[in-house]
Amino acid sequence: MKRLILAVNPGTTTTKISVYLDNEPVFVSKIEHTREELDEFPEIVDQYKYRVEKVLEALHRCQEYEWNQIDAVVGRGGILKPIQSGVYEINQQMREDLISNKYGEHACNFGALIAEELKNKVIAAGGKCKAFIADPVVINEMDPIAKISGSPLIERTPIFHALNQKAIARQYARQFNKKYEDVNIIVAHIGGGISVGVHRKGKIVDVNNAFNGDGPFSPERTGGLPSMAIVDLCFSGKYTYDQMKKNITGNGGCIAYLGTNSFIEIDKMIEAGDKKAILIADAFVYQIAKEIGAASTVLYGNVDAILLTGGVANDSMLMKQLSDRINFIAPVMIYPGEDEMGALAENALEALKGNMKIQQY
Repeated sequence: MKRLILAVNPGTTTTKISVYLDNEPVFVSKIEHTREELDEFPEIVDQYKYRVEKVLEALHRCQEYEWNQIDAVVGRGGILKPIQSGVYEINQQMREDLISNKYGEHACNFGALIAEELKNKVIAAGGKCKAFIADPVVINEMDPIAKISGSPLIERTPIFHALNQKAIARQYARQFNKKYEDVNIIVAHIGGGISVGVHRKGKIVDVNNAFNGDGPFSPERTGGLPSMAIVDLCFSGKYTYDQMKKNITGNGGCIAYLGTNSFIEIDKMIEAGDKKAILIADAFVYQIAKEIGAASTVLYGNVDAILLTGGVANDSMLMKQLSDRINFIAPVMIYPGEDEMGALAENALEALKGNMKIQQY
């Protein structure tokens, strides 16, 4: 019997939804949220009803199902407490932590909340349905040594593109007739945020915190910064706490330097001979390459492959520059975009079939 699965993936400026019949997508929609629309909401959490309405509007255009036919709704996992990889059934504690932004605020927090709302709609229509999240951004498989920061006041914790990193790693393994649990690979997700993960025999044993200021700078985040310079800025009297947070995550990186987070625009600036754009793009590649080089030491240089993925991986010029810097470490393979929707559906399907344990938060 084939299962009908609805996947929901909220991002900073988009909400993606897909309906799958087992592993086959039968409906796909990407809802774009303009800055003007989002600026109407003082806080990210205030976008919730707006996001739900947009999802329901998009689903009304899908003729491939009736509500009572849906077996599971799976959402992208939000910023929760650190947990293990896998599929989790959405429960009250998870909802409370996401609504309150207890561990952090991001649009991905809506994934579980929207999934639960859609599940209730299925049940109200007479169906039976479960609501899940899968491989949320906070999965923590890091080695104890990787959690040491240099200060006992601060422990390194991961917030990163876990879902896509795992999906691309497994795709690579299948492509070469290997098991994910048998390979050593480095996966660099290069999008609005950048995460470089060390995958050792099926676990991500080290990765930068792509959300809270760690690793390379990205189109809209600063990445790691000199500590004392940050302290000086915080106590300069020029910025509030919220302004400093925004300077690090949202208005950092390429936006701060060039006024845009779009590499389509940056490439146009480079083609026009803009020297500043050329420098920042070169630094962008340089920092990612340094992070990948550092990651290779975790594996003692025993790296089967380096996988480049995420939205910016569509930029062939940048990926050529990056590959040229790192291909001495291991073969470089490029998987542009992300496979998060397929990964969500696959995880939910395996959970429904009993092939993957459904965990409790």
